[in-house]
Amino acid sequence: MRISNLKNLAILATALGTLAALPAHAGKTLDGIKARGQVVCGVNTGLAGFGAADSNGKWSGLDVDVCRAIAAATLGDAEKVKYVPLNAQQRFTALQSGEVDILSRNTTFTLTRDASLGLNSTVTTYYDGQGFMVPLKSKIKSAKQLKGQTVCVQSGTTTEKNLTDYSKANGLNIKPVVFEKLEAAENAYFTGRCIAYTTDASGLASTRNKVAKNPADHIILPELISKEPLGPMVRRGDDEWFAIVKWTIYGLLEAEEYGITQANVDSLKTTSKDPVVTRILGVSEDTGKLLGLSKDWMANAIKATGNYGDIFERNVGPKSALGLPRGVNNQWNKGGLMYAYPVR
Repeated sequence: MRISNLKNLAILATALGTLAALPAHAGKTLDGIKARGQVVCGVNTGLAGFGAADSNGKWSGLDVDVCRAIAAATLGDAEKVKYVPLNAQQRFTALQSGEVDILSRNTTFTLTRDASLGLNSTVTTYYDGQGFMVPLKSKIKSAKQLKGQTVCVQSGTTTEKNLTDYSKANGLNIKPVVFEKLEAAENAYFTGRCIAYTTDASGLASTRNKVAKNPADHIILPELISKEPLGPMVRRGDDEWFAIVKWTIYGLLEAEEYGITQANVDSLKTTSKDPVVTRILGVSEDTGKLLGLSKDWMANAIKATGNYGDIFERNVGPKSALGLPRGVNNQWNKGGLMYAYPVR
């Protein structure tokens, strides 16, 4: 190869490296968010611990905190969120049409949804599985005892298909009683129309805690019949927004791994010597410019919601009303599945 060609390759490599380090274009979704001063977030119509509004209209939950963290990262203010409650049938259309910027609503990532809806799955924020709840007085101890029984289920969900598959695979001839709205399915179960109610195990815990007159009168059976990786989705066609949502969640996960909390985030900015911590907080490097955000984008998110562990414990953890164990939603170095891509 000629020396002149080698020089040209070197110049090209340098140019590409320079381009890679340039600030990212914001993308049309972020442009729209900045113009209106608000992130529009599609959430559940009411699932305690994940997305529900109180009597004063204040939203809370794990999925809600994801939206708050993204608002803090993009706009510097976690309160700049408009929440749009969506049922299972409405959720994908609302995101496809642009009614919401992000769908953060206990939604399972599947091949069909990823490949056929014009949407992108981002990062799993809760690893779940489908289960069954039955009245304590039924004496049912296992899902295999549901042979020939009626089971309440919401339509338009992976839950409905999973129930059919499980029944066929195990020869149970389960009789699904299908409802369009979550509230209708729950009410039918609690009024005795069905012997069991099925949805994600986290949803069962939420329903039992929120709706049952006496939660102790209902048990969640030990079997999980599916894998339900839940997390936010965004529209395809805006890679910049896709990256912002992904890396905000990864940042919350890595913040927990490195001990950055809502309580210590400000002090660590000035005291930490850990290169990973100073990088996440925008002290030593400006990763925000690569996403079209400010230098302190991740520090703003952590200060608003805490890290992933803070969010989990506050909304669904053992000391919350739901009392769910951390389990597989623990960090990878503590026996769980939560593994953040490096924020660098």
